[in-house]
Amino acid sequence: QVQVVESGGGLVQPGGSLRLTCAASGTSFSSLVMGWYRQAPGKQRELVADITRGDITNYADSVKGRSTISRGNARNTVYLQMNSVKPEDTAVYYCNVRFGHVGPGYWGQGTQVTVSS
Repeated sequence: QVQVVESGGGLVQPGGSLRLTCAASGTSFSSLVMGWYRQAPGKQRELVADITRGDITNYADSVKGRSTISRGNARNTVYLQMNSVKPEDTAVYYCNVRFGHVGPGYWGQGTQVTVSS
């Protein structure tokens, strides 16, 4: 059973930085795509950034230029570094891990990020 666990959320001041970590366990397969999504109150879940097995990255326009997604040395680990955070970055951040080209993949429980002074 694949388990996905996020960590690193919390309260961050505007203009500050955050680093989120996602680790998937329970499988010997290497992920095809790992991504970060977020959902703010009253809004739909949206893609923040994702990275393929071949290290091709994709970013939402709202975070492009101030965020970096990267894979860790450990298999099925991914990080999201976000700088110059804004109040509108406040959301629950979810990690998604896919091992194939079809299917929804596996989701973590989410980690709350609150940007406020």
